[in-house]
Amino acid sequence: MNYDITFVGHMCYDEIIPFGGQPTVAPGSAVLCGAMVAARVGKKVAAVVKMSKEDEHILEPMREVGIDTYLIPGKETTYSRVLHETENVDERKLTIVKSAGLIAIDDVPSLNTTCAHLAGISDTEFDMALMKGLKSRGYSLSVDLQSFVRQVDPVTHDIHFGDVANKQEIVSMMDKVKLDIVEARILTGTDDLERAAMIIEAWGCREIVITHADGVLARVDGKTVYEKFSNNSIAGRTGRGDTTFAAYLSWRLDHDVAESLKFAAALVSIKMETPGPFRGTLEDVFTRLREKHS
Repeated sequence: MNYDITFVGHMCYDEIIPFGGQPTVAPGSAVLCGAMVAARVGKKVAAVVKMSKEDEHILEPMREVGIDTYLIPGKETTYSRVLHETENVDERKLTIVKSAGLIAIDDVPSLNTTCAHLAGISDTEFDMALMKGLKSRGYSLSVDLQSFVRQVDPVTHDIHFGDVANKQEIVSMMDKVKLDIVEARILTGTDDLERAAMIIEAWGCREIVITHADGVLARVDGKTVYEKFSNNSIAGRTGRGDTTFAAYLSWRLDHDVAESLKFAAALVSIKMETPGPFRGTLEDVFTRLREKHS
């Protein structure tokens, strides 16, 4: 089987506690958000996930849209809690209540895939051995830098955002990297999106995507492109970055940077108006593109 994109990471349960709202618990993860997008826009997708085999039923929504899933058995399934303590959707308290643990390179099947995306939600998923192993397989490799900036306290299990000692080595291995404004500030010392992207570019990655509340920036081969979001609600804020990058990565296989960024911004704008993974169609995205992103 030939895949366009393979997503690697934990499957998890997300407990979302909105500011002034009622908590909800549902299957989630960067892998789920991303893989669902790629499949819905017509790509052939694999998902390699570490989780407890007892919870395998939560993979069914991915399988229903044609995603091939490869389960790495873990002692438990990751459980993530997201607490919005203020009205600012970019300010969140994150806790990894349970983690399925690091993924070893020997656990990842050698698939025939064009792209491999490391879609992690904390520093409990990937290490250098895994990244070097995947790189050696010849994939176009990308990573969400939240996978290292989000550092889980071994005692409280709260996530603290911190700088990453080997960030330049990680970035230099990647064909593409994704991050948000908070992670950009921590890693580069600036929250100017273009300046942050230029710093990361200098570490050896040619394609950088950064999201923030208002839109998304891409810097590729020394040129910067920016696209605003068009959502009229933030009910589906969780998964914004994962969805944006998966849409960009999918469209980028066949389109230029500006087109891919517009496509990603339109798609994630639809997603942010409803909780959960993107459930729309290509036609929904094309309609949004015509109406809001022309």
